[in-house]
Amino acid sequence: MTKLAEFITTGSPCLLDGAMGTQLALAGLEMGGQNCITNPAQVLAIHQQYAGVGCDIHLTNTLTMNRIYLETHAIGVDVAEVNLAAARIARSALLPGQFLLGDIGSTGELLEPYGDQTTEQLYATFKEQAELLYSGAVDGFLIETMIDLREALCALRACRAVTPLPVLVTLSFQTSAAGGRTVMGDSTAEMAVELARAGAAAIGANCSDLDFAETAQILDIMRNQVDLPLIAQPNAGKPRIQDGRLVYDLTPAAFAAGIKLCLTAGATLVGGCCGTTPEHIRHVAELLKADSRPDQRSFV
Repeated sequence: MTKLAEFITTGSPCLLDGAMGTQLALAGLEMGGQNCITNPAQVLAIHQQYAGVGCDIHLTNTLTMNRIYLETHAIGVDVAEVNLAAARIARSALLPGQFLLGDIGSTGELLEPYGDQTTEQLYATFKEQAELLYSGAVDGFLIETMIDLREALCALRACRAVTPLPVLVTLSFQTSAAGGRTVMGDSTAEMAVELARAGAAAIGANCSDLDFAETAQILDIMRNQVDLPLIAQPNAGKPRIQDGRLVYDLTPAAFAAGIKLCLTAGATLVGGCCGTTPEHIRHVAELLKADSRPDQRSFV
């Protein structure tokens, strides 16, 4: 068992970091991993802020930095250069006892029959990114913000083909009704069982428009389906448009109170997605301080 695998299976709460993209937007930059090439100092500063508030687990700024997404969106950076730079920047910000996950998100394209992509194409794309992040010395992977279980499974299998390091997976759910569903119609129970069968080290929910009570319902279904660590990375509330940009209004204190609901529902890995800031995550860190767990330095 790897150090990270041991750490996330203690049953005690683990703190993940918060949003990167919306933090970059607040700094007046375009959201995305390309900033690891164009604005590395700003990316590093955000990583350092999350490290400073006590995050146990950090993510590389590589959510959409796979070849298909880069090419279809004309991002204009090299897939190898940006993934290696992202891993290097994030690793340099970590404090002793903190772990780094290679962040892998959707290709932005739909699988057949709804789109033109095949599972073979997606698998090859994710395997390439996983190999790059692995060579950048990540401790594992987080596959996140997936709306199609089939795409998530392609990414999971690709990562596991590269390395035995832990692979965590979260989907973005559109509704908590009817057993919880993604926009593609995948149910929470189906997601939990299939990802566990494919070898996920932890599963959960991130992003989406669900409130904390609805997210807790999703987590409760997962807990009743599989015996895996559960992840909750909600947004800082539902966004609204103000002066042409997305604004998230949930205060750090309210966010931490919502995370407490997720912990009660069974989550042991908690952090933030869109709109969250180092201050939101600091409030969650304060919430977790009362929880006893082994000294994380013993895993390093």
